[in-house]
Amino acid sequence: MTSRNAPGDPSGNARDSRWSDLGRPPLNTSALRRALLRPDGLWTSLTVVPATGSTNSDLAVRAGEGLAEGAVLIAEEQTAGRGRLDRAWSAPPRSGLFFSVLLRPGPGVPVERWGWLPLLAGVAAATGLSRAAGVDMSLKWPNDLLVTVGGEERKAGGILAERAGGDAVVVGIGINVSLRADELPVPTAGSLALADAVSTDRDPLLRAVLRSLEQWYGDWRAAGGDPVVSRVQAAYAAGCATLGRTVRAELPGDRAVTGEAVALDGDGRLVLTLANGERQAVGAGDIVHLRPAG
Repeated sequence: MTSRNAPGDPSGNARDSRWSDLGRPPLNTSALRRALLRPDGLWTSLTVVPATGSTNSDLAVRAGEGLAEGAVLIAEEQTAGRGRLDRAWSAPPRSGLFFSVLLRPGPGVPVERWGWLPLLAGVAAATGLSRAAGVDMSLKWPNDLLVTVGGEERKAGGILAERAGGDAVVVGIGINVSLRADELPVPTAGSLALADAVSTDRDPLLRAVLRSLEQWYGDWRAAGGDPVVSRVQAAYAAGCATLGRTVRAELPGDRAVTGEAVALDGDGRLVLTLANGERQAVGAGDIVHLRPAG
């Protein structure tokens, strides 16, 4: 089989070809739809695009146009992917899973409980990937997915939840799957491959994450968003690498506090015990792990 943009094509467009890296085949859209779209299920549509700026931005626009809950948008490559605090997220084409889902949790879930959605998505992604990839995943509050590479914690994924107007929330998930050491954007990054995953086949990995997310979201919504009844709070705490550690919380307004991360409160905030014994709940900001747990 030949391609206009085959490897070695002097046009410089080889990276745009579905055959440019045979070790990173494209996702099988039709198989994913057969596996995930069911009349009684959460997922209502599934679209795979070769490249886009940001799946979150694209899906937010469609949410405003009345797109039904359960839409899944996946990009083989994101050219302007965003993490928290508008940080860039980039990776080679087909080297990871870059997707967003549209959720409409109301009216059964009070708006004040929607802040649990990124934490719920973290639990779902970590549990799904642990089963499908055979990799021990942990969570860094509030939305990082961690793996262990060479005895060190590395960030292999992240989650970004954004209101999309009205009752819509777009949840974006990015996961580094097959990135090699020389492709990592920063030294603290990692991938499933570098964590010795038993599989880097993206199709079953994506199915596992979306099925896990469907289950956790369904239980959470059935419980009216209650994090205790739905077990989301307990599951997040059990898998959270931040709890039990001394951390520095870099807060909005160029402020920072240091303390031991001791709990998650009912709103999903990280509770710190400061040096003076006071407790402070942190709802936004960057968390820096200063020492290992225990």
